[in-house]
Amino acid sequence: MIEFELSNISISGFDTQKIREWVKSVIIKEKAKPGAIQFIIINDEEMLELNNTYLKHDTLTDIITFNYNTELGGISGDIYISHDRVLENAEQYNVSEFNELLRVMVHGVLHLIGYDDHDDTSMRRMRDRENYYLSLFDF
Repeated sequence: MIEFELSNISISGFDTQKIREWVKSVIIKEKAKPGAIQFIIINDEEMLELNNTYLKHDTLTDIITFNYNTELGGISGDIYISHDRVLENAEQYNVSEFNELLRVMVHGVLHLIGYDDHDDTSMRRMRDRENYYLSLFDF
């Protein structure tokens, strides 16, 4: 089950069924079992509060992933995404808002699968996987 919660945010091209199928295909291609994933798209203020409360970081970030794989079975978790950061990143990297949102979404899914981005090598590997899965999305 893959669900979406958009906190009073409208995103052009956001087709939940198409995105749901794409996310499932990412998980299956990674030889994992889909579980329950919820994408919650919020603003910077809400993200900063989450970051302070749960990670003790007083900084903005584009994504926070809570992994529930062992509790729920399959690849499961809550993926919080800052819409404000997505918009800023899209402008900075000269991509569409939707493209950047998909990148951040697949980034969170890859974290749930077990990828990390704590050093240059793992960051490059994760970016390569993001690019690969973005190339499979039919825009």
